[in-house]
Amino acid sequence: MISDIDMDYVSEMLYDWRSVLPASILSEAELINKEEQDRYDSSESFAVGFYLRSLNLTAKYPIITIPGVISTGLESWYVDDQPNACATKANFRQRLWGSWSMIKAMFMDKQCWLNQICLDPETGMDPPGAKLRAAQGFEASDFFITGYWIWNKLLENLAALHYDPNNMFSAAYDWRLAYSDIEKRDHYFTRMKTVIEHNLKFTGEKTILVSHSMGSQIAFYFMKWVEAEGYGNGGKRWVNDHIEAFVDISGCLLGTPKSIVALMSGEMRDTVQLNPLAVYGLEKFFSRSERAYMLRTFGGIPSMIPKGGSVVWGGIDSAPDDAPGQNNTFGKFIAFEKTIGELSSKNLTVEGAMETLFKVSPEWFKKRVLENYSWGLATTTKQLKANEKDPSKWTNPLEVALPYAPDMKLYHFYGIGKPTERSYWYEEIDNKTMFNLDLTIDKHRADSVLLGEGDGTISLLTHSICHIWKRPNSIYNPGGSKVTIVEMKHEPDLFDMRGGAKTAEHVDILGRGELNEMVIRVAAGKGDEIPDRIISNIEQYVEKMGI
Repeated sequence: MISDIDMDYVSEMLYDWRSVLPASILSEAELINKEEQDRYDSSESFAVGFYLRSLNLTAKYPIITIPGVISTGLESWYVDDQPNACATKANFRQRLWGSWSMIKAMFMDKQCWLNQICLDPETGMDPPGAKLRAAQGFEASDFFITGYWIWNKLLENLAALHYDPNNMFSAAYDWRLAYSDIEKRDHYFTRMKTVIEHNLKFTGEKTILVSHSMGSQIAFYFMKWVEAEGYGNGGKRWVNDHIEAFVDISGCLLGTPKSIVALMSGEMRDTVQLNPLAVYGLEKFFSRSERAYMLRTFGGIPSMIPKGGSVVWGGIDSAPDDAPGQNNTFGKFIAFEKTIGELSSKNLTVEGAMETLFKVSPEWFKKRVLENYSWGLATTTKQLKANEKDPSKWTNPLEVALPYAPDMKLYHFYGIGKPTERSYWYEEIDNKTMFNLDLTIDKHRADSVLLGEGDGTISLLTHSICHIWKRPNSIYNPGGSKVTIVEMKHEPDLFDMRGGAKTAEHVDILGRGELNEMVIRVAAGKGDEIPDRIISNIEQYVEKMGI
């Protein structure tokens, strides 16, 4: 398709050949070049959708969108007046996450807000005197707060192809909960299964899952849950028979380094993907220890802990994505300049950082995390099959294989070119009683955060699994599902606060013109026309892993 041409290259070619080519060809080529540039340089509402509609593309497959972590608004449904309860009937359906009400609540009574947003540390469910639920419908994730869009650009362009609530469903969820608890409390995966079966029955078409960030892990977990006996009970052919394609947008299928430091010491500014105003509120009104406690009560956050251990993320002496001549290897995930006590007595790999995280965290945190998640690596078909019956493995595509779904297509669209947190310099706190923390990022160093490749939030290495799935006869893709991978370079518009139509930043990529076009082509049944595009060195990194 014409959108696959590098238009900067076309412009240079036209200039170089202006004295050779006939004027009529030059004129037509320049017109095509201008149309392409205008389309991709424009972030106007509906522009991509209307363009593709003019090419006779139209809605074909039903779509389910799955938002990422923090993208879904959370609203209060607490109506039982009890002594000492912060939540009241006056707050009914007020958004305490994802609105100006959140900022106001932080400012007016931070402890009350914290009591409502945190989950019960022992049960992982609603604490006494609070009841937050995920907002529903497209309003749940179209905007974070007024004016700050998340999914709205994509919804607009899909609407231009005649998508509406009859053939498109937003699968919003309470991202605070562990995946098993999302089903236990809200029957989330059961409801998703019902919607997909309804789509097939009434439209005759399979469904496309379009997910972003942590939503891609939710989608993968769902595909394992829905077929498993005693859970979704769909059987071994359900995914193949019901899901046309899995579109993974900037997914964190193998986790991301930021999650560990967020849980370890409440680091926030670059560690959690938030609207800048929300980050300001959390940093302004809450200490690092309060932030660490809050995040530890959220059972969903540990799902983003890096998977694959030293094989994927490196050992103490080297990492697959180390640059030639790099002074400090990324494999030395957390390094200490000074030894204060036992915690800072040695540098840590990702695996060592996990062990240390459990040391400095409450026992309830360790117990819940180990019950729900796993970060290992299976290297044989026998191991992968043995893991199928263990739900804690269903969040790790290196420990359980994709469903046997030879007819399902996989599309992985992600950004590169924006420096992303990869490893850290930490220090152990001498007076722990004063700070109520054991460790924190070393504030005395200018290079306390080492940056690698990614989209500003998600490390490039997390996309390794896409390339592993793509390999011929991959044991992690037993059905040989076709895999298409498109990397998008971060080329932001400096005069646009959200980066414009060529941004590849983790959240703003949802408004990128090219991303919107590719999603629409998949939805319209034209996904086979999208070619692979690999710009980074990730294939070399995967080779070094030796998986």
